[in-house]
Amino acid sequence: MLLEMHDICKDYPQGRDVVKILKHVELTVAEGDYLAIMGPSGSGKTTLMNIIGCLDVPTSGVYVLNGENVAEASENRLADIRNTTLGFVFQSFYLLPTLNARENVALPLLYAGVKKRQRLRRAEEALEMVGLAERMDFMPSQLSGGQQQRVAIARAMINQPKLLLADEPTGALDTASGEQVMDIFDELNQNGTTIVLITHEPEVGARARRLRRIRDGELLGEEGGGAHGEA
Repeated sequence: MLLEMHDICKDYPQGRDVVKILKHVELTVAEGDYLAIMGPSGSGKTTLMNIIGCLDVPTSGVYVLNGENVAEASENRLADIRNTTLGFVFQSFYLLPTLNARENVALPLLYAGVKKRQRLRRAEEALEMVGLAERMDFMPSQLSGGQQQRVAIARAMINQPKLLLADEPTGALDTASGEQVMDIFDELNQNGTTIVLITHEPEVGARARRLRRIRDGELLGEEGGGAHGEA
């Protein structure tokens, strides 16, 4: 298994009380999986995604990612894991407005110490993968929302992560742009990328091979595969 969570809980103190956000979550994701986690606002899905993405740590439980119990990892080690093992796509694109598409995609390689010529070459390849070969020199303000999200996907994939995490990736997009983005996720998964996404949109959840719902901090059982899952 690429990812295993056992008895994961997340609590937040609120005055003298404790608010239980996640309750005894059990989750496994194998290499090559495509999992959607669906839930309404306040269900705990963003907290769960933050823990999966090593942006937060659980109050209790075991979280093993790529063979390592990251629930006990240091801040420096968590940062390492985020840079080398994980790719992130968010509802807000988080592109730097002063950099063009190529430079935005290449940014993670700068932090990894890759030389400029190689950074830009790999960024160009990633942009070609998402259908933006003609937009490499465009600034974010010159791109549509759907194009900006495709730049964000290319940036997330530039380090060839073991696991791609997507948090409401179509939430800020119109229907047509959202479908284009989901087509890219489908293709990435067909080519071997492991994907976990969270959404509140049934049509997005239906694109995944596996579907689980979260409600009041409890991750419910597996449902049938989505449109691209097995019959």
